[in-house]
Amino acid sequence: MENQKICIIGGGITGLITAITLSKLNCVIDLIISDPNEHLKSKRSIAISEDNFNFLNKLSISKNLKKEIWPCSIMKLYTENKKNNFIKVFELNNEKKNQKILYIFQNSKLINFLKKKIKKTKCISVKNYEKVLSISKNGLLKNVKFNNSISKYNLVIICTGPNSTLVKNIFKNQFIENPYNEIGITTCLNHSSLKNNTVRQIFLDKEILALLPISNTKTSIVWSIKKDIKKNDNIQIKKKIKFYAKNYLKNITLDKKIEYQNLNFLIRKKKHSDRVLLFGDALHVIHPFIGQGFNMTLRDLFCLQKILNKKINLGLDIGSSDILSEFINEISPRNFVFAAGSDLLKNSISSKKIRKNF
Repeated sequence: MENQKICIIGGGITGLITAITLSKLNCVIDLIISDPNEHLKSKRSIAISEDNFNFLNKLSISKNLKKEIWPCSIMKLYTENKKNNFIKVFELNNEKKNQKILYIFQNSKLINFLKKKIKKTKCISVKNYEKVLSISKNGLLKNVKFNNSISKYNLVIICTGPNSTLVKNIFKNQFIENPYNEIGITTCLNHSSLKNNTVRQIFLDKEILALLPISNTKTSIVWSIKKDIKKNDNIQIKKKIKFYAKNYLKNITLDKKIEYQNLNFLIRKKKHSDRVLLFGDALHVIHPFIGQGFNMTLRDLFCLQKILNKKINLGLDIGSSDILSEFINEISPRNFVFAAGSDLLKNSISSKKIRKNF
């Protein structure tokens, strides 16, 4: 039997890591990247769990991966009391147990590791600067039309995010959505050296600010705030971030680049269609306050690899509707409960009625 072919569309972390994970199968993979440099300039950071850190390690992405992923063993949550002071309302400390709560890394550094791994993986063919013009049926398989060529595949996986034209054209507006009317602000702080192994989140009225350590002298900021903030007022934004962080970090300087992103809750109702599967943020988007969006994607990826590997060993077509439905049926209940639960937790902690009791 000929090796089955998979087309993975998307050059972000999700597309790259999906290609590497599925390269363990006996398949031929085309990875479609419209702009290879698109995600390399971002200062955003991602937090992953211990289980997902172990999952990345098993992929043998890089010998230097452990040096770039920063372990944190303490988590503290704060809110503001009536005297405008920050008070700690929760702490989880695994330091004495020598256990980690989260591992944090910068997107751009992981992307570089993933790209180097892909270059060494024979079954992955990278198509840079390619644009997918259409996806259509070709007998039992799918035709994907590019700028100057057409290829056919058993399975097409779209990892382009929820707002791409490709997703909208194929899956229309079939989703559950809750616009938060919030903006996510991300940047990095440089500061005096310290034992920087504590993740902190500060809950305020209409705001949540997370301090995510990425080295002993650098901390990533993820700040969600209502859209009435002026995006171009970087001076005021930097002043507020320094005010929030000064209780925990000393000699702070901010990175020049500040990134903005509209925040939404979104889960797709229709998740696959005739050999085309949505994946990552194209499938589900949740609020970043607990840093679990990418963790959901990695759990989905582990499940997808397991199911496809089993079906290939049985000689089955991995793009069939039955197999894609099996995958979706396994992940959907867990993801919906997790996403809805995180949304409820976020709204509860952000409530004035709850915080005023502290």
